[in-house]
Amino acid sequence: MTYKFKILFLCTGNSARSILGEYILRKMASDRFETFSAGANPTGKVNSIVLRCLKESFNIDASDARSKSWEEFKTVHFDFVITVCDNAREACPIWPGQPVIAHWSSPDPAHFEGTVEEKLIKTKEVAHQIKRRLDLFCSLPIEKLERLKLVNAVQEIGSSNA
Repeated sequence: MTYKFKILFLCTGNSARSILGEYILRKMASDRFETFSAGANPTGKVNSIVLRCLKESFNIDASDARSKSWEEFKTVHFDFVITVCDNAREACPIWPGQPVIAHWSSPDPAHFEGTVEEKLIKTKEVAHQIKRRLDLFCSLPIEKLERLKLVNAVQEIGSSNA
Protein backbone atom coordinates (compact mmCIF):
# COMPACT_ATOMS: atom_id res chain seq x y z
CA MET A 1 0.00 0.00 0.00
CA THR A 2 1.31 3.45 -0.92
CA TYR A 3 1.53 6.26 1.58
CA LYS A 4 -1.23 8.84 1.27
CA PHE A 5 -0.34 12.41 2.15
CA LYS A 6 -2.71 14.01 4.65
CA ILE A 7 -3.89 17.49 3.74
CA LEU A 8 -6.07 19.86 5.74
CA PHE A 9 -7.86 22.84 4.20
CA LEU A 10 -8.62 25.57 6.75
CA CYS A 11 -10.88 28.58 6.71
CA THR A 12 -12.92 30.45 9.28
CA GLY A 13 -16.37 28.88 8.94
CA ASN A 14 -15.60 25.60 7.16
CA SER A 15 -18.70 26.13 5.07
CA ALA A 16 -17.37 26.93 1.60
CA ARG A 17 -13.73 27.28 0.43
CA SER A 18 -12.23 24.60 2.65
CA ILE A 19 -15.06 22.24 1.71
CA LEU A 20 -14.35 22.93 -1.98
CA GLY A 21 -10.66 22.12 -1.48
CA GLU A 22 -11.36 18.95 0.47
CA TYR A 23 -13.87 17.48 -1.97
CA ILE A 24 -12.27 18.56 -5.24
CA LEU A 25 -8.88 17.11 -4.24
CA ARG A 26 -10.54 13.96 -2.94
CA LYS A 27 -12.07 13.40 -6.37
CA MET A 28 -8.88 14.35 -8.22
CA ALA A 29 -6.37 12.30 -6.27
CA SER A 30 -7.84 10.09 -3.55
CA ASP A 31 -5.12 7.57 -4.37
CA ARG A 32 -2.42 10.07 -3.25
CA PHE A 33 -4.13 12.21 -0.61
CA GLU A 34 -6.36 11.90 2.43
CA THR A 35 -8.30 15.16 2.48
CA PHE A 36 -9.83 17.01 5.40
CA SER A 37 -11.27 20.45 6.09
CA ALA A 38 -11.97 22.46 9.22
CA GLY A 39 -12.60 25.96 10.48
CA ALA A 40 -11.42 28.29 13.23
CA ASN A 41 -15.05 29.16 14.04
CA PRO A 42 -17.18 26.62 12.16
CA THR A 43 -20.66 27.71 11.16
CA GLY A 44 -22.06 24.25 11.78
CA LYS A 45 -23.46 23.97 8.26
CA VAL A 46 -22.11 23.69 4.75
CA ASN A 47 -23.13 26.37 2.25
CA SER A 48 -25.89 24.89 0.06
CA ILE A 49 -24.62 26.75 -3.00
CA VAL A 50 -21.20 25.12 -2.54
CA LEU A 51 -22.86 21.71 -2.48
CA ARG A 52 -24.74 22.57 -5.67
CA CYS A 53 -21.54 23.87 -7.29
CA LEU A 54 -19.67 20.66 -6.47
CA LYS A 55 -22.49 18.59 -7.96
CA GLU A 56 -22.97 20.66 -11.12
CA SER A 57 -19.36 21.55 -11.93
CA PHE A 58 -17.48 18.48 -10.71
CA ASN A 59 -20.11 15.73 -10.38
CA ILE A 60 -19.27 15.45 -6.68
CA ASP A 61 -21.87 14.42 -4.13
CA ALA A 62 -20.76 16.19 -0.95
CA SER A 63 -23.96 15.58 0.99
CA ASP A 64 -21.84 14.02 3.76
CA ALA A 65 -19.79 17.24 4.19
CA ARG A 66 -19.98 18.88 7.59
CA SER A 67 -18.66 22.07 9.10
CA LYS A 68 -16.24 21.23 11.91
CA SER A 69 -13.62 22.80 14.17
CA TRP A 70 -9.91 22.40 13.66
CA GLU A 71 -9.86 21.27 17.31
CA GLU A 72 -11.09 17.93 15.98
CA PHE A 73 -7.72 17.47 14.25
CA LYS A 74 -5.28 18.92 16.79
CA THR A 75 -3.45 15.60 17.26
CA VAL A 76 -3.41 14.56 13.59
CA HIS A 77 -0.05 14.71 11.82
CA PHE A 78 -0.75 16.40 8.49
CA ASP A 79 1.72 16.60 5.64
CA PHE A 80 0.11 19.80 4.32
CA VAL A 81 -2.09 22.50 5.87
CA ILE A 82 -3.56 24.98 3.40
CA THR A 83 -5.36 28.08 4.68
CA VAL A 84 -7.85 29.43 2.18
CA CYS A 85 -8.86 32.61 4.02
CA ASP A 86 -6.91 35.40 5.65
CA ASN A 87 -8.54 34.97 9.08
CA ALA A 88 -7.56 31.30 9.28
CA ARG A 89 -4.04 32.21 8.19
CA GLU A 90 -3.68 34.66 11.08
CA ALA A 91 -5.15 32.27 13.65
CA CYS A 92 -3.60 29.04 12.35
CA PRO A 93 -2.40 26.92 15.28
CA ILE A 94 0.87 25.02 15.48
CA TRP A 95 0.39 21.57 13.99
CA PRO A 96 2.24 18.44 15.14
CA GLY A 97 4.76 16.94 12.77
CA GLN A 98 5.77 20.17 11.02
CA PRO A 99 3.47 20.04 7.99
CA VAL A 100 4.06 22.20 4.93
CA ILE A 101 1.86 25.24 5.52
CA ALA A 102 0.70 27.49 2.69
CA HIS A 103 -1.89 30.19 2.17
CA TRP A 104 -4.15 30.10 -0.90
CA SER A 105 -6.65 32.92 -0.35
CA SER A 106 -9.91 32.95 -2.31
CA PRO A 107 -13.07 35.08 -2.10
CA ASP A 108 -15.62 33.72 0.39
CA PRO A 109 -18.79 32.33 -1.22
CA ALA A 110 -20.55 32.70 2.14
CA HIS A 111 -20.41 36.48 1.66
CA PHE A 112 -21.53 36.69 -1.98
CA GLU A 113 -24.58 38.82 -2.63
CA GLY A 114 -27.21 38.62 -5.34
CA THR A 115 -29.68 36.02 -6.52
CA VAL A 116 -29.02 32.34 -5.95
CA GLU A 117 -27.92 32.03 -9.59
CA GLU A 118 -25.53 35.00 -9.28
CA LYS A 119 -24.05 33.52 -6.11
CA LEU A 120 -23.67 30.17 -7.88
CA ILE A 121 -21.75 31.77 -10.77
CA LYS A 122 -19.35 33.48 -8.33
CA THR A 123 -18.99 30.27 -6.30
CA LYS A 124 -18.11 28.33 -9.46
CA GLU A 125 -15.39 30.91 -10.21
CA VAL A 126 -13.88 30.30 -6.75
CA ALA A 127 -14.20 26.53 -7.17
CA HIS A 128 -12.36 26.66 -10.49
CA GLN A 129 -9.62 28.83 -8.97
CA ILE A 130 -9.17 26.22 -6.23
CA LYS A 131 -9.23 23.43 -8.85
CA ARG A 132 -6.48 25.14 -10.89
CA ARG A 133 -4.36 25.46 -7.76
CA LEU A 134 -4.95 21.80 -6.95
CA ASP A 135 -3.95 20.86 -10.51
CA LEU A 136 -0.63 22.64 -9.91
CA PHE A 137 -0.29 21.03 -6.49
CA CYS A 138 -0.93 17.53 -7.85
CA SER A 139 1.65 18.05 -10.59
CA LEU A 140 4.43 18.60 -8.02
CA PRO A 141 6.83 15.68 -7.61
CA ILE A 142 6.18 15.77 -3.84
CA GLU A 143 8.13 12.60 -3.10
CA LYS A 144 11.21 13.88 -4.92
CA LEU A 145 11.48 17.50 -3.76
CA GLU A 146 13.65 18.63 -0.87
CA ARG A 147 11.51 20.08 1.93
CA LEU A 148 12.49 23.72 1.31
CA LYS A 149 11.76 23.45 -2.42
CA LEU A 150 8.45 21.76 -1.64
CA VAL A 151 7.45 24.47 0.86
CA ASN A 152 8.33 27.18 -1.66
CA ALA A 153 6.45 25.45 -4.48
CA VAL A 154 3.27 24.91 -2.43
CA GLN A 155 3.34 28.49 -1.13
CA GLU A 156 3.94 29.85 -4.63
CA ILE A 157 0.72 28.20 -5.85
CA GLY A 158 -1.28 30.49 -3.56
CA SER A 159 0.50 33.63 -4.66
CA SER A 160 -0.05 32.97 -8.35
CA ASN A 161 -3.16 34.02 -10.22
CA ALA A 162 -4.10 30.39 -10.72
